Amino acid sequence: KAAAWFTHFFTATGAVWGLMSIIAITNNSWKTAFVWMALAVFVDSFDGLLARRARVKDVLPNFDGALLDNMIDFLNYVVVPAFFLYEADILPMGGKMIGAAMILIASSYQFCQADAKTDDHFFKGFPSYWNIMVFYLFMLELNPWNSLAITAILSILVFVPIKFVYPTRTELHQRLTMTLGMVWGVLGLIVLITYPNHNPLYLWVSLLYAVYYVGLSLMITFQTRKK
Repeated sequence: KAAAWFTHFFTATGAVWGLMSIIAITNNSWKTAFVWMALAVFVDSFDGLLARRARVKDVLPNFDGALLDNMIDFLNYVVVPAFFLYEADILPMGGKMIGAAMILIASSYQFCQADAKTDDHFFKGFPSYWNIMVFYLFMLELNPWNSLAITAILSILVFVPIKFVYPTRTELHQRLTMTLGMVWGVLGLIVLITYPNHNPLYLWVSLLYAVYYVGLSLMITFQTRKK
């Protein structure tokens, strides 16, 4: 029981990191905000593994760990990035609320779908990686209207039934996906640590993982439909 309760406590700390992110954003401390957002992702990456090891569903059957996880995920993957998008100079002045609203509404729909995570361990539709999106939009300093267009496209993809890879659970090419994911994480960490004097090359190279991720997801989706 101690291990199970610790696992839920570990998951719940994500709410604290989300709050810290919001405070940093309010103070226009963009780098600090990304640090807290990265810490929240770290927690989310390992709490599921801990939950399975501790058998939380069997040990604490009256505590809904899945609901807790979804609450924390909606805060850190949706609300915090939407607030960052609104506060930072990423979108055009007239499109800040529009962009933030698109993220919030689309993800509200997705989080309420019973099959948002499929039985074979995929995400159905774009899996609300809005924190990653705002990281790249901020670091690449794209034209604000292009950033708004990207936000709109990804919001639409939430409703498109593409099977996106769940890196820690999708079995197909999992070792390759996780290895490339760790390389991607290291490159992103280097960019964050060295910001604002970061080398743009690391940022562009890290985007190759996004190309791999989307390509693999599309391939699996088409193969599944063909079968």
